[in-house]
Amino acid sequence: MVVNAAAKINLMLDILGKTENGYHSLYMIMQSVSIYDTITVDKTNSGEITLSCSNSSVPCNSSNIAVKAAKLFFKSTNCKNSGIHIDIQKRIPLEAGLAGGSADAAAVIVALDRIFDTSLSIKQLSEIGLQVGADVPFCMQGGTMLALDIGGVLAPLPDMPECFLVLAKPDQGISTAQAYADFDNFKDCRHLDRQGMLRAVVTQDLNRICLSMGNVFEQVIEVLERVEIKRVMREHNSIGHCMSGSGPTVFGVFANENDAKSCAKELKKSIKDVFVCKPVGQGCVIN
Repeated sequence: MVVNAAAKINLMLDILGKTENGYHSLYMIMQSVSIYDTITVDKTNSGEITLSCSNSSVPCNSSNIAVKAAKLFFKSTNCKNSGIHIDIQKRIPLEAGLAGGSADAAAVIVALDRIFDTSLSIKQLSEIGLQVGADVPFCMQGGTMLALDIGGVLAPLPDMPECFLVLAKPDQGISTAQAYADFDNFKDCRHLDRQGMLRAVVTQDLNRICLSMGNVFEQVIEVLERVEIKRVMREHNSIGHCMSGSGPTVFGVFANENDAKSCAKELKKSIKDVFVCKPVGQGCVIN
């Protein structure tokens, strides 16, 4: 089973507080984009879960989130694991705020549901996914969604209007756990216009979406290249730009494909990982 797993960006990310069990309660508007990892899951007779990856920086052992997802699938469904092999062709950058690991985990769960003919509902699949990671349920479904609480409460929204996106990931890794710890120690957070953003997305008003975009982590996470990336995006007629997740990736929204390509060409002079892509309506796509 071959699954293409889409990256995501956060059109909005606000932190509302902490839950009683210590997790952060979030308000996010998430969007799948056309950058994909390709995950292939094969049955074997090894009785084990094995993994390979095109990126040598990715651990290919039990610490990998894709392996954790497979283990939780078998535990949750009581399916006997006669052995599977997972291969990941990695295109989504690591530690980028683009949910690359979560997308891989989502793809594994979706693939195993098909391979073992468990016919789980999207709710059941999402319940397994949420045990793996907060972004996994969204990555299974994808598109444009409002995500609440720790990420498991999802509401589909109208598709984002047609546009072009430039994603630039500086050569800097951001620890998500450290990002939340830094936010907890930050006392002057300016919360975002959540109602305005929701109305903009519901009415599919691209200009208003871009005016309303925001990420509270930009107030506490230092990304050295962020100001320069946004300057280049503005010079190439972006209509909005924002950091995704806990960073460091910055994305810009463009109405014109030529402007997006021109911006990407300029950014590639100083940044290795730059992508031109579009919003897409699905997270996991089975080939």
